[in-house]
Parts: sequence; C-alpha cells; structure tokens
Amino acid sequence: MSSPEHKQLIWNLIKEIKFGMLVTHDDLEEKLRGRPMSLVQDEYDGTIYFFTDRTDAKAYEIKRDRDVCLTFADKDDQTYVSLSGKANLTEDKSLIDRYWNKWVAAWFPKGKDDPTLAMLEIKIQSGEHWKADENKLVQLFKIAKANLTDSEPEMGDHETFGK
Repeated sequence: MSSPEHKQLIWNLIKEIKFGMLVTHDDLEEKLRGRPMSLVQDEYDGTIYFFTDRTDAKAYEIKRDRDVCLTFADKDDQTYVSLSGKANLTEDKSLIDRYWNKWVAAWFPKGKDDPTLAMLEIKIQSGEHWKADENKLVQLFKIAKANLTDSEPEMGDHETFGK
C-alpha cells in the first residue's frame, strides 16, 4: 500500500494533532456522522487504533458498513490529513494492554475488563494530505497573484495515496 517512509510521513503529520474526526455511515438515518476520537498509539504502520464502547452508535454503524474516513486538522500549522479505510471492532487484549493509558481509564472507569470496552482498528487504504509551507501573508499574496493571472496558487505540499 504505502512505503515505510510514507507511513512515517503520515504519522509525523497526525501525531501532534492527537484528535481526529471519525466519519461513519449511519444507514438507519441515511447520513454520514462524525465524532472526535483520540489517538492512543505511538507509531503508525498503516493501521489506526482507538478505544471505543462496543454499545456506542459508531460500533453498530461500523458493523453495518466498515468504510470510514478519519480527518485530522491543525489550522495553526496548516496541516490537513484525510484517511479512508476499513474499520473493525476487536477485543484483542494485547492491543488493549499495549495502548491503555490514564486518558482511556477516565472514559472506562471499570478498567481493562469493562465488558463494553473494545478497540476500533482501522486499516488505512487511501488518503490525502496537505501542508502549507508559507505563512498566511505569503499565502494571501499567492492567492491575489493567482486571481490576477487567472492561475491556481501553489499553496504547499499535497499528495493523494492509495486506491
């Protein structure tokens, strides 16, 4: 899918953002639904993990439609990432032990043995990322220049990957 170097690039873009929006398809109400999720891992190998409650709406939505989208945005750093993949709920105790932390414990006061606790595993298949290199003043200049010359402004790095 993606090279180890590219996976490291994606990780470098999202690891400091920490929170992403998970978008699922709620086919009962025929709408897309997003909610914030917190990264728990300390590296990225093509899979993103989140803790979740197996009785939550997103768990049911994922059981019916495994296609999801994750978005990460840091407006101050002008970094934007969109990742699409297949989600799966797992009760893998080794994953739970590996990623358990005080933040997660606050959401699951019954601990690692909480019967509603699960891991959401998302295998990333494709995505895009954008990273502006210049400050906002330079960007405004480029936009004004593009408007005057009837061209598109060059606003930094953009890449699409996957299928």
